Amino acid sequence: MTRSVLVLEDGSVFHGRGFGARTVAEAEVVFNTCMTGYQEIATDASYRGQMVCMTYPLIGNYGVIDEDSEASRPWISALIVRDLSAVYSNWRASGHLDAWLERHGVPAIADVDTRALTRRLRSRGAMRAVLAPDDGESTRDGRLDRARSVRSLGEQDLIAGASTESVFEYSRGVGPTIVVVDCGIKANILRSLAARDTHVIVVPYHASAETVRAQRPDGIVISNGPGDPTVLGSIATMVRELMQDGCPILGICLGHQLMGMAVGATTSRLPFGHHGGNHAVRDLADGKVHITSQNHEFQVDRDSLPPGGGLRVSSINLNDGSVEGLIHESKPFFSVQYHPEGAPGPRDNQYVFDRFLSLVRSVT
Repeated sequence: MTRSVLVLEDGSVFHGRGFGARTVAEAEVVFNTCMTGYQEIATDASYRGQMVCMTYPLIGNYGVIDEDSEASRPWISALIVRDLSAVYSNWRASGHLDAWLERHGVPAIADVDTRALTRRLRSRGAMRAVLAPDDGESTRDGRLDRARSVRSLGEQDLIAGASTESVFEYSRGVGPTIVVVDCGIKANILRSLAARDTHVIVVPYHASAETVRAQRPDGIVISNGPGDPTVLGSIATMVRELMQDGCPILGICLGHQLMGMAVGATTSRLPFGHHGGNHAVRDLADGKVHITSQNHEFQVDRDSLPPGGGLRVSSINLNDGSVEGLIHESKPFFSVQYHPEGAPGPRDNQYVFDRFLSLVRSVT
C-alpha cells in the first residue's frame, strides 16, 4: 500500500494508506453506520456519485462474498475506512476487499480517523472531496480546487448505466406478475419478490407507461436508485400515468420520492442524509416502531403533498421527523423511504413485500 490523501471542500485533509485501485476519485463524502455489509453498500447503485466512510472501524475481515453483491459491480466512488483487515476469514468468501476494489477500479483509503471525519460530516453535511495518491504538499491547493468543483448529484446523470437497458424476466414463479421499474435496483429487492413465487419482469427506468402495461402487470414496483429526484421528472410523469390505471404500486426509496412527485409533491435534500441499518421509523396507523435500513439523501416534503393528490404520510423517521412512507387514501398504492429488503441491515421489514402482494391479490 502507498500513501493517499482525502481533501474536503472545507480544506480538511485526511492522510492514510491507499488500497483498492490507485486512481483519483472526485465525489461527495457520506458516512454509513452499519457494522457489517460493506460489500452490499459498495454495490448499492444509490451510492453512485458518492464516497462512503464506514463508521465501524474494522472493515474487510470477512472478505468478499460473490452471492451477497447487490449489483454486478461496486457503484461507490471510493471507500474510506479506519482499519482494513490484513486477512479475511469466511467460508463463503472468494477474495480480499482490497483486490476486489482494485479489480473494479474503485480507490480506497485506510488508517483515516473516521470518527473525526464523521463528526465533521455530521455537523456540516455531505461534502465534496478528492481522494488521490499522496504525492506531497505541492498539489494540495489544486486538490482543494478540484474538490470544490465536484458537480452536485443533481448535475450528474447517475441512473443511466445503473439501470438495465432492456426488458428481462428475473423469475418465473406461478404467482402474480410484478413489473419492476429499475432505477438502479438492489438485487435483494428482486430476490425478495422472487422468494414469494412471483413472476418478476424488470424494465428500464426510461420505459414508457405503455411498455410497463404491455407486460400485463398485476403489480408494479418502482425501485431505489441514485441521484436527485428533482431531475427525474420524466419518470415521475410515467409513474403518474401508471397510477391512473389503478394497478397496485409499491415505491421503494427513490421510487417513494417519485410517487410523491407524481401527485405534485416536492422533494428536498436532507441536511445529512440517512445511511445505516438502525433508523427508527414509526408507522402512524398502529404506532409500531420499526428499525430500518436506509440510504438516501433526499426526502418528500411533507407540507407539499397536495390535498387532492390522494397520498398521505403513513410513517415518519423518529430521528428527524422526515417522511418515511406514503399511502393512497383510496387506491392500492403505498411507498416506503427505507429499504425493506435490508442488505445490509435488518430484515424485519420484509413484511412490506407480503403486504404489497396481499394488496395485489386483493385487487386481482
